[in-house]
Amino acid sequence: MSLFDPIKPIKTPRVGLYSVGHEHYWNQFDGLLDRLLGYNRFIAQQIGTHGDVCNAGMIDSESGARAAAEKFNAANVDIIFCHAATYAMSASHISIARHCQRPVVVLNLQPTAAMNYDQTTTGEWLAHCVGCCVPEISNAFNRSGIDFHIVSGLLGLTETPEISLADECTSDHPEAIAAWEEIHAWVKASAAVRTLREGRMGFLGHTYPGMLDMYSDFTMMGAGTGMHIEVMEMCDLDRLAQSVTVAETREKLDQVHEMFVISEDSPADPLARKPKPEQLDIACRVAVAQEKLVRDFDLDALTYYYRGREGNAYEELQESLILGNSLLTAQGIPCSGEGDMKTAVAMKICDILEAGGSYTEIVSSDFNHGTIILGHDGPFHIAISDQKPILRGMGLYHGKWGTGVSVEATVQKGPVTLLNLTQTGEGRLRFIGNEGIAIDAPILKIGNTMTHVRFDRGPSQMMNDWFALAPTHHGALAVGHQSELFRKVATLMGIEWSSVSHGEAIEDSSVAFREILSLEKTELHES
Repeated sequence: MSLFDPIKPIKTPRVGLYSVGHEHYWNQFDGLLDRLLGYNRFIAQQIGTHGDVCNAGMIDSESGARAAAEKFNAANVDIIFCHAATYAMSASHISIARHCQRPVVVLNLQPTAAMNYDQTTTGEWLAHCVGCCVPEISNAFNRSGIDFHIVSGLLGLTETPEISLADECTSDHPEAIAAWEEIHAWVKASAAVRTLREGRMGFLGHTYPGMLDMYSDFTMMGAGTGMHIEVMEMCDLDRLAQSVTVAETREKLDQVHEMFVISEDSPADPLARKPKPEQLDIACRVAVAQEKLVRDFDLDALTYYYRGREGNAYEELQESLILGNSLLTAQGIPCSGEGDMKTAVAMKICDILEAGGSYTEIVSSDFNHGTIILGHDGPFHIAISDQKPILRGMGLYHGKWGTGVSVEATVQKGPVTLLNLTQTGEGRLRFIGNEGIAIDAPILKIGNTMTHVRFDRGPSQMMNDWFALAPTHHGALAVGHQSELFRKVATLMGIEWSSVSHGEAIEDSSVAFREILSLEKTELHES
């Protein structure tokens, strides 16, 4: 089994789909209903590449809407797509949203970029008159308190139906590509919400004493995310560690040698040394036990910390958790240190959306490079490392008890997004996103993960803006600019979303970025 093979699969989202139309049209215009149902099947096929589709077909009456709502509820759909196929009265389908209590995305997808104006008949026009009912839908949904969103653009067919008088091959048109990117993003976001809602969070030990920003109410966390919180004790892990065989430990050590670079002594820090054989042996034995813990308790994520009497057996387990939790994080079971449940949720969302999600905090700022350095002493999401991560032996974990091995690595260069889940003074959850660019710059050789990230403004202003939103001091570092996708997850979860970045391409829009480019040119000239 590869170290990157997921231990548990991501839940497939369940998507409800229906098209709307006006039943009086069917007898007036031959072929119109079949034509619109063809569009409906195309949409179902496209959405089906990312989720399980429950398709109710054409809804053109209140009774049909009630039947569709029962069908969607029976299928336990996560999201509903309302396809505006032609004009339809809002009263004929609004009961679907009322009864299902699920977010609705209205698809305003025109089949053609432009009608054939010289030859178009009324029936032909009605097949392209998709936007005419969307204002009515929006008004009715808004006044009814229904959560709805709209995607407008082109349908994106690859073939023009024989009945059509216009060119409907729009799959390569930018308006079709953008629309389908948006639709697929909603489906992917639904996968994250379902996986969380049906997931189990392990809480091992306790929260790091004194870190008030990380204290959370288990009931509030469950209500906000849907996850079950399974409280575990260190004796649960100790029992499994005692069962690990020499052969299992040796196999894990072979995997570690394949996956990591084993460090020599740090040239700078006397605490960072080449890992001792006994340190690696203990870390690998505990890593096997951690995998067994995840399987025994059927966990989807884990947060942990332990501090007890100095020199006790559980302290040895605590010292050895970073390696195993980095491996678990790479296998889709994100592990956050210091008992930070909120960040474990943020890491899980990043991983579900295939964006990584490495445990991180602000390490320092580099005002010469215009960066904020993000990282931690673990766990690290190995799958998004820019090269083989390094294992270092630690003579002492900073600010913590004990010694052991730690992961030193850097996230892949290019676009990144910092995702933070915090709790407000009112006791509600809030997501905060921030997009930047990970750059190549020197990092410390002390056994910590570190990545230099440039944001769309200087470090001082960025920190002021970030801190003003009262974030948890940890976060999840994801690859790619993912704010829009993360925002959709927050929307579907009913959690407030805030963004620090402007949402514009840093390369194009930021004066600060142009100044940084000038600095780079100067550095290059001097070198």
